[in-house]
Formats: sequence, C-alpha cells, structure tokens
Amino acid sequence: MPDIILLNKPYRVLSQFTDRDNNPPRQTLGNLLSAPAFRVAGRLDYDSEGLTLLTNDGMLQQRIANPKFKLWKTYWVQVEGTPSQQAIDQLASGLALKDGKTKPAKVKEIPAPELWDRSPPVRFRAHIPDAWLEISIQEGRNRQVRRMTAAVGLPTLRLVRMTIGDWQLGDLKPGQYLRQSAEVSK
Repeated sequence: MPDIILLNKPYRVLSQFTDRDNNPPRQTLGNLLSAPAFRVAGRLDYDSEGLTLLTNDGMLQQRIANPKFKLWKTYWVQVEGTPSQQAIDQLASGLALKDGKTKPAKVKEIPAPELWDRSPPVRFRAHIPDAWLEISIQEGRNRQVRRMTAAVGLPTLRLVRMTIGDWQLGDLKPGQYLRQSAEVSK
C-alpha cells in the first residue's frame, strides 16, 4: 500500500534529498528526514515554505504532481503593496507569462495569518504596505505564483503552501513531518 509523507518544508531548504551543486552548501530534505524509498510529489522553491508531499508510489507521485489531474494547490502569499480589485481579478482570470497564459486561479485577500517566525524574517519597510493573499492554482510552473503576483505589481515577500488537493499542512511546524497511508487522504 502506498505511503505518503506530509512535510512542512522550511524556508531555504531544497525540495530534494541532495544538493548537486553544493556550492555553497544548502540544506536539503535529507537534513530533515531519512526516507530513501520516497520521492517528492510537487516541489517547492528553495525560498518558499510549507506543505511538501513525498510518496513511495510512482503512480501516486504523478497523480499529485501532474497538472492534468487538476489537484488544487493553495498558497498564503505575503505581497508588497496593496492589492486592488483589478489585480485580484487579473490573478483570478489568468495572466500572460513568458511561458504562456496561466489557468484561472482562486484568489482572495486574507488577514495576516498566524505563522511561525521565519529566519531570516521578511524585510519590513515602514513606508511600503504589505498584504496577504490566498491563491489556489491547478498548475505548478516554475515559480508560478511569484511570477503571477509580480506581473500585477505585487512582488511576493513570503510564500507558504497550505494544501495540495485534500492534504493539508495542519499544525506541522517547519521541519516536522507525518507519515500516513495514502488511502487516508485521497
């Protein structure tokens, strides 16, 4: 029976078990857990945080990571600036990026969530406001959410993935993980 690991990937950790470049040395998933039979199902950028799924089943890995299966991924995104309704509508309807137009997204402004402290913290600028958005997408292009917010004039300051399909980050702290049968959370 396939198993899945739900991991809260910390900021500045690679979504892989080894660092091929290793110059300078960077933290990897191998610094957080030992799971030689598991592979990442949908990576997070080095400078993004939150829910990362690993599985020991190749078919399940494809079902999670491949956009054709249409799993929604939800992110809490701290942006620089104040989102206008026009910017939110543009994000929701899809944007033209260098690699093509994005699919429609679900987007709404949210109150600042209570999250763990990040080290180093997000830069604070007294004269530039920031805001939080909840963005859900069905794709997973390279740095997609960051490129989308930048395209509407709202650079991303912090990005935390909260859900992938029915799997949720829950109360996992950075570096913590939970292993379970994949049938539990289909």
